[in-house]
Amino acid sequence: MAVLPSSITELLAASGTGDQQALDALFEAVYAELRRVARSYLDNERPDHTLQATALVNEAYVRLFGQESISWQNRGHFFSVAAHVMRNILIDHARQYRSEKRGAGARKLSLDEAVSFCSERDVDLVKLDDALRTLETLDPRHVKIVEMRFFGGLSIEEIAEVLQISTATVSREWLKAKLWLHSQIVPDTKA
Repeated sequence: MAVLPSSITELLAASGTGDQQALDALFEAVYAELRRVARSYLDNERPDHTLQATALVNEAYVRLFGQESISWQNRGHFFSVAAHVMRNILIDHARQYRSEKRGAGARKLSLDEAVSFCSERDVDLVKLDDALRTLETLDPRHVKIVEMRFFGGLSIEEIAEVLQISTATVSREWLKAKLWLHSQIVPDTKA
């Protein structure tokens, strides 16, 4: 039996009080979704990459619940924070790989049609993170939208609920963020 989103919200609240049974049930409820998102990131990685979807989900889970207790607002808030955590794990892994290769062979992440930033469909995670850090100084909400959509796999409607803004605003800002990131990540070939 699938756990309904409201049940996830209830499990998040109960797990925040230290209820181990709620924490176990929460893990079961969100694990499949987190693994699906992680697998979509890693499916088109280079054949010898060392980070597996299970490891990404497990590391994200440890970071999410190894912190001081977070006051989870709802399912959307949880997946928003999970998206941010998975972004950090992927970027850390990409930077480590890049440094081990002395700058060569930057890790690439294939994007699905719905969230592609460029026509090549591959994004250098380190470049993406650098661009997101710059964008954060210009518009932090755009970065939250990118994290939730790209790293968290949240829908426009779920993002609107988390940020308490309209779906039209999310769609507009998602498009602006994608265009801006594209201009930062993809080199200008006209020069």
